[in-house]
Amino acid sequence: MILFKRKTFIFLTFVTSLIFSAQSHALLEIEITQGVESAFPIAIMPITGDAPIAATLIESVVYANLHRSGFFSIVDKQFYPQQGKIEQVDYDRWRNNGIEALLTMNVAAAGADQYRVEFELYDLVRKKRALGHGINTKKNLMRKVAHKISDVVFESITGVKGAFSTRIAYVSELREAKNNKKFILQIADADGFNPRTVYASPKQLMSPAWSPDGRRLAYVSFENERSEIFVQDLSSGTRSKLSSAPGINSAPAWSPDGSYLAMTLSSGGNPDIYIMEVGSRKLRKLTNHHGIDTEPAWSPDGRFILFTSNRSGAPQIYQIAFGGGTPKRLTFEGNYNAAPTVSADGKYVSMVHNSGQGYRIGILDLQRNTFRLLTDGNLDEGPSFAPNGSMIIYSTHHNNSTVLSAVSADGRVRQRLRLQEGKVREPAWSPFR
Repeated sequence: MILFKRKTFIFLTFVTSLIFSAQSHALLEIEITQGVESAFPIAIMPITGDAPIAATLIESVVYANLHRSGFFSIVDKQFYPQQGKIEQVDYDRWRNNGIEALLTMNVAAAGADQYRVEFELYDLVRKKRALGHGINTKKNLMRKVAHKISDVVFESITGVKGAFSTRIAYVSELREAKNNKKFILQIADADGFNPRTVYASPKQLMSPAWSPDGRRLAYVSFENERSEIFVQDLSSGTRSKLSSAPGINSAPAWSPDGSYLAMTLSSGGNPDIYIMEVGSRKLRKLTNHHGIDTEPAWSPDGRFILFTSNRSGAPQIYQIAFGGGTPKRLTFEGNYNAAPTVSADGKYVSMVHNSGQGYRIGILDLQRNTFRLLTDGNLDEGPSFAPNGSMIIYSTHHNNSTVLSAVSADGRVRQRLRLQEGKVREPAWSPFR
């Protein structure tokens, strides 16, 4: 197998354990390691209504979502100038306590397994109600409703679409008896709840990639003693083999419209980037170089494909038009830049960067042509943008283990997502649902 370094071509061994009881079990424990110093002060009133179990769940999920975003400072309830159910907001009293927004929620039973959830957000600075919504739902959808509330509040205050309702995919490795390994492709909600096994194998599973509609995952499997690319439908579980060409089959990446998959194949001799039309399975070779070309990533408009290549002597990121042509080198800082991923607005490229201080996550501003580091680890890898571009999730080494971490695109907010058991690497953030 051809290697760039520990991550790039040996596409990762992912790690974790897998004993999940279903909907209420949290796969990940999320710890904020750095937040915004001037985080937005918001008050979340205790939720009211006649459905206490549902109310407790909604309130806890909304609180956790806004808190872990790092952009909000949730004010302690002892500083609330009004208590209980608020009929009329006293804007001046709230604002005098340094609070800038107030969220109130109510959940009421509305029939057999039916609930009505209402919430209002008050702008305490402008002294007005910023929004108010009502949602009809069922008991088993309360977490989904809470994520929706969090998304709406986040967008109303920050101007950025919330991503709390999204999911993450990753591959985990479970050590079984006699030191055998089991590899498990999994998905979970962005807060670590509702984990679900997509596919399990005693052989390596690697490089999960979401289709743009969030209904399918492409990934690499070694179940037949060689690398092959599969696509699996998440609803039905149906999986199909897309590529098993001689040599390397790796790094699948969906086009923005879902019609094509870019991938790395070495059937022509060297690893190059190929484009496959998903419907017909027709292949087209996009790059042709004696070096190693791998890790394709699409621009949001589908016009370009970014990829990692050592054609200049060391791994750097290049860009090539969808129709082909001469690749353009994008990165010049440091002796190693790989694993590109592009933000949804097409303005930024995150990557794994090394300039002699270790492998860290960096970001390139394509408009300003400026680069900056976002992390300070030694073995950070596998970056993936949130669909709103606000955060980048990646894997890193911590306390002799491998965990997931997330950093905001401006580097000001950091989170650590620790599996309750085991290790995990190379996550992939889903598109919006």
